[in-house]
Amino acid sequence: MPEFDFVKSSYSNTGGECVEVARNVPDVVAVRDSKTPDGPLLRLDPRAWTEFTVSLG
Repeated sequence: MPEFDFVKSSYSNTGGECVEVARNVPDVVAVRDSKTPDGPLLRLDPRAWTEFTVSLG
């Protein structure tokens, strides 16, 4: 399994609803809930992540 370097997403809020994103592995954007760092993570194609974040705007 690749070693992901997670950072808090700029889309997170200050109320404890935090999403962490890792983009350091080629061709993968990994997303997880910061409250459960050992829990499941979502692996996305970078294009899918871009489409998702654009849709939030």
